Amino acid sequence: MLMKTAIEEILKNIELATDYIEESTISNFLDVITKSNNIFVIGAGRSGLVAKAFAMRLMHLGIGTYVVGETISPAISEDDSILAISGSGETNTIVSAVRIAKDRGSKVLVLTSYPESTLGSLADSILLVKGRTKVDIDNEDYIKRQIDGNYTSLTPLGTAFELTSLIFLDGLISELMHKMGKTENDLKNRHTVLE
Repeated sequence: MLMKTAIEEILKNIELATDYIEESTISNFLDVITKSNNIFVIGAGRSGLVAKAFAMRLMHLGIGTYVVGETISPAISEDDSILAISGSGETNTIVSAVRIAKDRGSKVLVLTSYPESTLGSLADSILLVKGRTKVDIDNEDYIKRQIDGNYTSLTPLGTAFELTSLIFLDGLISELMHKMGKTENDLKNRHTVLE
C-alpha cells in the first residue's frame, strides 16, 4: 500500500531531523525571537501555511507576530525579526522580502534545506531542515533511487521539508514556552473564542 510507505518515509525524515539540530542554533533562534519587538513570518505555498501555523503559536505565547503579505502587517524595523521558510532558499518573493527586512536592520532567521542558498547568505541564523524539495526533483536519478529502495517520490515536491519544518517549529514553541515560563493554559487563554 503506497499510503503506508509514504507515511513511513515522512516519519523517517522527521525522526532523522533530530540528528542535525544544533543547540547553538536553537538558542540563537530563541534569543532573537524573545528579544524582538515583533516577529514577521514568510513562506510561499505550503511553506507559507507552516509559517502561519507558527505565527499562530507565537501569538498564543503573547509574542507580536505578523504574516508577511497580510493587510494588517506593519512596516518592519530594526527591533523586529523575520523568519523565512524556503526549502530551496531561492524563492524570489521570500528572498526579496528578506532583503528588504535586512536593509531595514531586522534580524533574519531562516529554515531551509540549502544553507548555501541566496536566503542562507542573508540569514543571521539558519535552521537546517533536510527534506526533499522541489530543487531535488530536477537533480534526481529516478531509476537509481528506485533500485536503492528510496521512494521519496511518495512525498511529492516539498512534502518532507514542509512537514519537518512544521515539527521543528512546534518543537521550538515548546522551547519558547519553557524559556518564557508559559503553560498550556497561558496559550489556551489567548486562543480565539470567535469560532
